[in-house]
Amino acid sequence: MMDRSGIFAGDDPFALTRAWLAEADGAEVNDPNAIALSTVDASGMPNARVVLLKDIEDDAFVFYTNYGSAKAQELDGSGKAAFVMHWKSLRRQVRARGLITREDGPKADAYYQSRSLKSRLGAWASDQSKPLESRAALEKALEDAVKEHGDAPARPPFWGGFRLVPLEIEFWADGDARLHNRFKWQRADVTSPWEVTRLNP
Repeated sequence: MMDRSGIFAGDDPFALTRAWLAEADGAEVNDPNAIALSTVDASGMPNARVVLLKDIEDDAFVFYTNYGSAKAQELDGSGKAAFVMHWKSLRRQVRARGLITREDGPKADAYYQSRSLKSRLGAWASDQSKPLESRAALEKALEDAVKEHGDAPARPPFWGGFRLVPLEIEFWADGDARLHNRFKWQRADVTSPWEVTRLNP
C-alpha cells in the first residue's frame, strides 16, 4: 500500500490542490494562486508566463485572459497546456498538464463582473500582447473605454476564460537532503480513473 499520509492524503487531486492553495493563502505574501503557464506556438516554440488561477472546479483549473493575446492563440492552437504553482513559504508545488477548452459563458460573465471596475475597463482598453506606442496611448485607450462603457461595462467578446482539464497532476514537497516527496496522478483520458505513482526526487 502506497504511503500517502499527511499533506498527500486523499483520493481527489482537485480537493488536494484546493487544500494546499488554502494553506498557501495564509502563508504567501502575494498571489498564492499564481501559476506559471506554459504553451507552445504553431512552430513548437515554447512560451511561459505567470497568470492567476481563478477557480478549481471538480475536474478542471480555470484562468482568464484576452482571447487576442499570444497565450490565448497558443492555447486555442494546440488545445494543450501545462502549469506549475510554486509556494516558497510552504516549499511545495503542484504541476499539471492537460487539455484546454474555453470558458466563454455565464461563468466568465460572472467572474468578469466580480472584478474591480478599473480591471473591467482595463480589459476593454488593452489590446493584449500587441505593440504599444506609449504609456500615454494606453491611458487614452482607458479614457475612451470609460467614456464608451461607463461604470457598468459588459464582458468584452474578446475576453474570457480557459479551462485546463488535466491528464497529469504532480504534487511535490521539499524533503531533507533534497530527498523530496513527489506523487504523480495520471490518467489515459479525462474519463479514466487516476493512477498514483510515487516518484524519485
